[in-house]
Amino acid sequence: MEKENNVMDNKDICIDVNEESWNKETYDAWAQRFGQPCEAANKIKINPVKTLSVIYNKMNDVSGKKIMNLMGSNGSKAVALALLGANVTVVDFSSGNKRYAMELAKEAKVKIDYILSDVLKLSQEQLTGDYDIVFAEMGILHYFTDLKPFMNIIYKLLRNNGIFIIRDFHPVSTKLITSRGSTAKVRKHKVTGDYFDTSLEEKDISYSKYLIDNKEPQKVLLRKWNLGEIVTAVAKEGFLIRSLDEEPNLSSDIFDKGIPKTFTLVAEKNYKN
Repeated sequence: MEKENNVMDNKDICIDVNEESWNKETYDAWAQRFGQPCEAANKIKINPVKTLSVIYNKMNDVSGKKIMNLMGSNGSKAVALALLGANVTVVDFSSGNKRYAMELAKEAKVKIDYILSDVLKLSQEQLTGDYDIVFAEMGILHYFTDLKPFMNIIYKLLRNNGIFIIRDFHPVSTKLITSRGSTAKVRKHKVTGDYFDTSLEEKDISYSKYLIDNKEPQKVLLRKWNLGEIVTAVAKEGFLIRSLDEEPNLSSDIFDKGIPKTFTLVAEKNYKN
């Protein structure tokens, strides 16, 4: 019982720390990285498919589809999907993220819905079971100390035969390998990590390098999952796993060659399971 209480305490601490961090200075950080919403919207409008990157290839035609972007951050993916004709809802607990996303949508002249909430605290009324696609991408899973509640929320959001897509950083790169060097010719890789480590790590929040005025970066607590844990969590929730693509660094043909940098998993909800 004491061990169970410690696990629950860790979950609560992790959620509280991460939520507080993401509610500080996020709007300014996104403006620094992507420009003011009017600038960012113009870039997305030129080529919304490019904004969606690999994940769009797993969605096919999104026109008219009801899509939810879990932990959708600044709304760039949601706006791109809306420009392509989708009905998009974002869930995220950062008010700064919501402000940027809603201004981005306004400048792009599209409508998105934005639920300001912890994903795990969505109400029963919001778990509508009629979404065609639910997706999350790039730096999501490590915020959860237990993947089961997250997968259960996704299952409840989707209609029968609805699709769940997760694209995230590959555990080989996040848990196992340390890379040094700023160019392909001098890039060095070493195995320094423990692929099976289950401990929480304190890290600077992901937008820290875009903070202005030398502000002290916020800290978050991360639990880095290995690929087997992720696939198992999806399968145990009753999803049919349709594909798992392990991807190299897509920004260069040479840089980090031979090392998986991201992965994309597609799964289908099916009541027969």
